[in-house]
Amino acid sequence: MENATSHYDLTVIVPVYNEVDNMPRLESELSNFLRQAAVPSCVLFVDDGSRDTSLASIRDICRRQEHFFYIAFSHNCGLSAAMKAGIDQCRSRWVGYIDADLQTSPQDFNLLLPYAESYALVTGIRTGRKDTWWKRRQSRLANAFRRMMTGDTALDTGCPLKILHTDVARRIPFFNGMHRFLPALVLLQGEDFYQLPVRHFPRTAGISKFSMRNRFWGPLSDCFVYRWMKHRYIRYHIGESRL
Repeated sequence: MENATSHYDLTVIVPVYNEVDNMPRLESELSNFLRQAAVPSCVLFVDDGSRDTSLASIRDICRRQEHFFYIAFSHNCGLSAAMKAGIDQCRSRWVGYIDADLQTSPQDFNLLLPYAESYALVTGIRTGRKDTWWKRRQSRLANAFRRMMTGDTALDTGCPLKILHTDVARRIPFFNGMHRFLPALVLLQGEDFYQLPVRHFPRTAGISKFSMRNRFWGPLSDCFVYRWMKHRYIRYHIGESRL
C-alpha cells in the first residue's frame, strides 16, 4: 500500500530513543540535507518507545517540515525492530539509515548515492573516529570476529550511515542485532555491497545507548546465529511462470 514515502527516491530512516536533546539539531541537519540531496528525499522518524519528550518533538518537527514523517512504537523494541518497521513502511526506491546522535552527517548520503544504482547496499566507513579508545577497541575486535565468522569483508558494520535498495531490504531476515550484519545479509541474497569513507563526529547531546554488552558480547553471540542461518537460508529465483 502506498504512503507519503512513495513520492520520493530515498527515505532516510532515523530511529529515535530518548534523544530529545538532539531533536533541534536533527531537524536542522536533516532539513539542510533534503534541500541539497542528489535525489528527492524524505525523513522517516521511528520513535522506539521514548520515555522522554522525543515523540512530542518529532510531532512538532513533522508539522513544520513538509518532507518529514514519523511512526511511533507503543513501547521500546530496540534498534533492529525500529529499522525493520521503517523499512516495512518505506515505499521509495532506496532506504537510508542514520543514527539520531548525528555522529555521522546526513550530507554524506550524497557520497553514497552515486553507488546506490550499482550496489544493493552502500555503507560508510567511519574515518577519524571521535569515540573513546576503549569503544574503538571493542569495535575493532567485534568487526574482526564478525568478518571471520561471516566472510563479508565489511570494515565497519557499526557505521550508522547506509543506503539499501528497498526491495532488497525487505527480504532481509530480521532479528535482534540484525543491524550489525547488513553486508552479510545482503550477500546471502546474492547481492553485493560497496563501502567508502565518511566523516565521524563526537556526540554533542544525549547519552549513548550502547555498552560493552551490546557493542561487543552481543555481536559475538549473534555471529553464531548468522552462521546457523547462513546454511539454512532459502534463496530462489523464478525463471518462468504462468499465473
